[in-house]
Amino acid sequence: MTTDRQPTPLIVPQKPSEWDEAAMDALAAFPTSLNFVMKGWSSGDRAVRGMNVLGTFAHYPALAKAFMTFNAHVAGASSLLYRDREIVILRLSWVMHSEYELVQHMILGKRAGLSDEEIGRLQQGPDAPGWSAEDADLVRAVDQLHELSRITPATWERLAQRYNQSQMLDLIFLVGCYAALALAINSLETPIESGAPPLGEATRQRLLASIATPLS
Repeated sequence: MTTDRQPTPLIVPQKPSEWDEAAMDALAAFPTSLNFVMKGWSSGDRAVRGMNVLGTFAHYPALAKAFMTFNAHVAGASSLLYRDREIVILRLSWVMHSEYELVQHMILGKRAGLSDEEIGRLQQGPDAPGWSAEDADLVRAVDQLHELSRITPATWERLAQRYNQSQMLDLIFLVGCYAALALAINSLETPIESGAPPLGEATRQRLLASIATPLS
């Protein structure tokens, strides 16, 4: 990922006006996302949020349909509460240095009831002062899945006291879904739409500061 807010993408996203029937059918597997973008585009918004990710998937309808079906479940039909989902996605976006996802989900996190203070605290991790024990364990689970490729038994035991089996599975697959998306966005240098509110410069520098020197 470059430090330029508008990097040159390795795969240039198609604009909604370029999406053919196959692309539209595939993207419709996540109707909430598609409808949001198309409503904005139809109203004249040429920088509607989310457009560039969908426009990248539009190049490959078969993959788009499979992934959007998965994404629609973990982001909308999941058994996890909306607020909990956004805590997971925001923390994962931070540890994976995904500015694109972070910007999008700061908006959605607020809609889910997260305060500016809580969103800021997600940058610090599970041991930051102010978390409830329950929220801290949710953040900790994200970090463990990212760093260890598993939730440790102790964290699992505490989470399982409030989450049922379906919710525990939804938690794991939510992280997996958005990790895959972050890998694609970061690798392809997918640009943030100009209509999305930018990160504050100090926050952006913290997000990018811990990225290792890129491999050749």
